[in-house]
Amino acid sequence: MDVSQYLEIFIDETKEHLQNLNTEILNLEQDSENVDTINEIFRAAHSLKGMAGTMGFKRMQTLTHDMENVFSEVRNGSIKVKGNMIDILFQCLDALEEYLNTIQESGEEGTNDNEPLIKQLNEILGTKDDGAAAGGKKEEPAKKEEKDDTNGQKWLSIKFDDTQKHVLREAVGQGKSIFGVTVKVQESCILKAARAFLVFKALEDLGEVIISNPSVQDIEDEKFDLDFSLVFISDSPLDKVLKAVKSVSEIEDAQGDTIDEEKIKDLTGTAANKENLPAATADTAVEKKPAEQHQPAAQSTAPAAKGGEKKNQVSKPAVNRTVRVDIEKLDVLMNLVSELIIAKNSLVSASVGDRGNGGVNEHIEYLESVTTNLHESVMKVRMVPIESVVSKFPRMIRDLTKKLDKKMELYMSGEETELDRTVVDEIGDPLMHLLRNAADHGLESGEVRKAAGKPEVGSIFLDAYQDGNNVVIEVKDDGAGINVDAVREKAISKGVITPEQGEIMSEQEIINLLFHAGFSTAKQVSDISGRGVGLDVVKSKIEALSGEVEVKSKLGIGSTWTIRLPLTLAIIQALMVDVGGEKYAISLGSIQTIEDITPDEIKTVQNKEVINLRGIVIPIIRLNGVLDIESRKNPEDNMTVVIVKKGDRLAGLVVDELMGQQEIVIKSLGRYITKCKIISGATILGDGEVALILDTNALF
Repeated sequence: MDVSQYLEIFIDETKEHLQNLNTEILNLEQDSENVDTINEIFRAAHSLKGMAGTMGFKRMQTLTHDMENVFSEVRNGSIKVKGNMIDILFQCLDALEEYLNTIQESGEEGTNDNEPLIKQLNEILGTKDDGAAAGGKKEEPAKKEEKDDTNGQKWLSIKFDDTQKHVLREAVGQGKSIFGVTVKVQESCILKAARAFLVFKALEDLGEVIISNPSVQDIEDEKFDLDFSLVFISDSPLDKVLKAVKSVSEIEDAQGDTIDEEKIKDLTGTAANKENLPAATADTAVEKKPAEQHQPAAQSTAPAAKGGEKKNQVSKPAVNRTVRVDIEKLDVLMNLVSELIIAKNSLVSASVGDRGNGGVNEHIEYLESVTTNLHESVMKVRMVPIESVVSKFPRMIRDLTKKLDKKMELYMSGEETELDRTVVDEIGDPLMHLLRNAADHGLESGEVRKAAGKPEVGSIFLDAYQDGNNVVIEVKDDGAGINVDAVREKAISKGVITPEQGEIMSEQEIINLLFHAGFSTAKQVSDISGRGVGLDVVKSKIEALSGEVEVKSKLGIGSTWTIRLPLTLAIIQALMVDVGGEKYAISLGSIQTIEDITPDEIKTVQNKEVINLRGIVIPIIRLNGVLDIESRKNPEDNMTVVIVKKGDRLAGLVVDELMGQQEIVIKSLGRYITKCKIISGATILGDGEVALILDTNALF
């Protein structure tokens, strides 16, 4: 069977299960007795094992199988969760992630058997007997012996309700044969529930299954070891029934007996007296038998098939409400919306010369409404919560606590904040850099914090929230803050700035030097920091997403790193301007105000042009000079200045003429034109002309 077509789905689902395991094992470390957490971990490990086995990744399957065994014993109460067990489980997750990365790169899981980890897991399982002896749980072996004594007749222990007794008596009266069958699945079988389903399917052609042990629902949920039993009514002989069962692959054995009238009297006489139920509710009655009450209700992952079970499912999210969509398909859809907007702009241009034709204007208004709604719908499809990225950070901070020997806590808020999928995929690494930086450089050791009158446990905050058309993500710490003098000295020693520049630079300008490539203030190189790779990567990654990053710090109090990202990268509201006869677009999100300035209002400070606008000194950037275009305006004419912002900073862009606001589609310039940082893309206007989009952040 060629399973390569399912590889992408396997990778996506494995990532989800691994993240779920990371979160739940962290929860387990805090509350080792939480049954729901233990069940959730068991379920995720079980699902991972099945998926890996189906795809043929045997090493991955073996490791998850041993993890599942450990949690099976934890769930039964045979093993207690201890500190070293959590560490081993996290190492297992890292090993599984390594397998996944190798699978992503090559389609194969690699050759690492992770024998030391498997040995450690088996050692944990080896402590089971001691724990059982201490807890007085010695009835399990006795149960096994009792089961073996039935010699394959496990159906003898089945309890029948009144409805099932009635059905059996009716079958005897009609001269039908009644069989008790015990089916054993091979130990190497990966999907036991699927094999059991095929057994039931094969038997349906020959007769009717009255009852099974364990119940049908438990068999669906794989809540059985290697065998299950059933009572079956048929007109066929026993050997034909057993042959049908054995014809299913991965069934090791099937044993059965014909149940005569005497045995039926014995079996049905043992059931507790209940009200007579109509035959249609027989399955529901089976679900209520005492044998399965010890199974945790939260374990069921199958959709409820019986009316009576739906009550337990109320708190669970509705299934099949979401679909996985290839991002390329969404890109095609987005491109169609883009073309629609370009068509609308063409209509706008065509109608300008025909003011009297009201019909055209009505069509344009309708088209504008449709395109706006379509755009919003597509954007909602592309939007995903940043939770998928930030949920892996608590585990990372836990590991750093041990590596750095510092006590720290991570507090997160706003995980439900949504961003464009392409942005979410790229934001993980920059955030990881900032959090590691906060843990290593920001937070002091416990002794230093105590001496400074701070709590011994350091705090790191990761907050996300929407601000207009942007999403803001802040990483804060209550550490020592940034030592400006140390940064200045390092920058001078590395030749980034001259001593003279260092004297006149403001504190904020010196702190911004941390974003310089290869810059690090770490005294020694470790696997956490000090390699000079980090903040410059953060800056370039964020700016590649049309965002910005800035840092504020107070010595002894802490630092705040702020990332500001656009909600969408595809369609924006822009102000169209003319510079020297050429058209340019400036994103409305970055514009503060538009001012009319006379030439005599411009002053010079340190050889740079500035204006004093309502008490604020703002530097002036003449776009015709930056873009190397000759301005069409006379020097003595009043100037149109577009005031743009980047964080707390403002700048005035001098343009020749304003052309109005327009919804534009951002088209990438491709990989070949990457040197010009001030141009973030281009757009096609209604008349077919191409206008470049200015990146105001780069202009600063």
